[in-house]
Amino acid sequence: MSINFLIGGNETSQVHFSAKTANRHGMIAGATGTGKTVTLQILAENFSQIGVPVFLADVKGDLSGLAASGTMNDKIQSRIDTIKINNYSNRANPTLFWDLFARQGHPVHTTISEMGPLLLSSLLELNEVQSGILYSAFAIADDNGLLLLDLKDLRSMLSWVGKNAKTLSMDYGNISGSSIGAIQRRLMVLEQQGAEHLFAEPALKLDDLMITDFSGQGVISILDVTELITQSPRVYASFLIWLLAELYEQLPEVGDAEKPKLVLFFDEAHLLFDRAPRSLVDKIEQVVRLIRSKGVGIYFISQSPLDIPEDIMGQLGTKIQHALRAFTPKDKKTVKMVAETFRENPGLDTKKAITELKTGEALVSVLDDNGAPTPVERILISPPASRIGPLDDAERQAIIKRSPLKGRYDELIDRQSAYEILKQRAEQKQLSEEAQEKLEADAKAAKKQAQSSSKKRSSNRMSYTESITKSVLRSVGSSLGRQIVRGIMKTLLGK
Repeated sequence: MSINFLIGGNETSQVHFSAKTANRHGMIAGATGTGKTVTLQILAENFSQIGVPVFLADVKGDLSGLAASGTMNDKIQSRIDTIKINNYSNRANPTLFWDLFARQGHPVHTTISEMGPLLLSSLLELNEVQSGILYSAFAIADDNGLLLLDLKDLRSMLSWVGKNAKTLSMDYGNISGSSIGAIQRRLMVLEQQGAEHLFAEPALKLDDLMITDFSGQGVISILDVTELITQSPRVYASFLIWLLAELYEQLPEVGDAEKPKLVLFFDEAHLLFDRAPRSLVDKIEQVVRLIRSKGVGIYFISQSPLDIPEDIMGQLGTKIQHALRAFTPKDKKTVKMVAETFRENPGLDTKKAITELKTGEALVSVLDDNGAPTPVERILISPPASRIGPLDDAERQAIIKRSPLKGRYDELIDRQSAYEILKQRAEQKQLSEEAQEKLEADAKAAKKQAQSSSKKRSSNRMSYTESITKSVLRSVGSSLGRQIVRGIMKTLLGK
């Protein structure tokens, strides 16, 4: 028997969601203020109830209310009566809080190596030449056994590559110093936007996003991105894409299961594709297509379905469309295109209904147990059992303190990696060069001293010889002189 849960309904019918087709992905769309957040909340808590772990990004800070029980009011009671919901009760959900900056939840980390050059190139908005150099830096690091864990590792690696460009170019292609400089500047900007908090260890373990509580309910992991999305939306988008890629690479194949192993909700989904290079969009499309065989469902939340690339949009089985505004010719064209994405219902003018929907109403088409889309229905979304609105700081901190993951990610680890190894090599090289210079200086000084001593001894020897010679000559001269004088005197005296 398949597992189903209620999404919503109207006075005559209800729309149920089949967990068996949840890994066929979906979309929640609509203009601001039309009820997308509450719809996300309904889906998340229902998945949790049937034992499916959920990961979602909280853009506005509203979704922390999933951790607390809701309260009944007249508006909720009226909706319950209209939809004819049985056994409704308020309840809280098992929840984990995460935050890149470690203020609103457990810190979230990954490494430069795990992110990879493709995602980093998109994150840094590099051109083709700069991307090629980044790929080369990763290859050189791998070939030299250098771990790239954080931003200082990557900066050190790029500096070393630049200094050794002539040698490395023979094996890794031309390496331009100006391009390396441009990448380094982009890294500085990225660091100022808070990315140094993302690239660190201990890295996030995917198993910690796929847990159930003691009663078998799926734990809802809420990533607070209220600060991140304003400071660096590209860091937010890159993290989500990395998470998708890691899940695809690490999870085993499960085939057709009664329910998914994990469901992901990506709010502000257009950020995943804005200014992304074609190679990255192709990668996302491939992962979205194949990850459903790993038992993972992905749900994109955006203001317009047209924010999602067409090839990815075609893979989304569940469509929940809240109201769209049609004030301009472009808006009217969008409404028409959106209406055409639904399976037609003869009793409903889909195009007209999209612009008439009230807050909390939606056009919905899901997949039946055979995987076929159901005709579009106009319904009221069921009221959530958890709180609509955020927790206060004290409530959030109390939940964080009770977390089973408390302390697991709080202490940063800075193990030996590219930065430390290259720094050590540079210091050893400097010491070796200084020692060599000293040896050469000492040898030069010794040689100079030896030459000086030799010259002095030679000078002393010359002086001694000269004195002897002079003495001999004086002696000879004196004797010869006396002999000559005596010879002259003898001649003069006739002797």
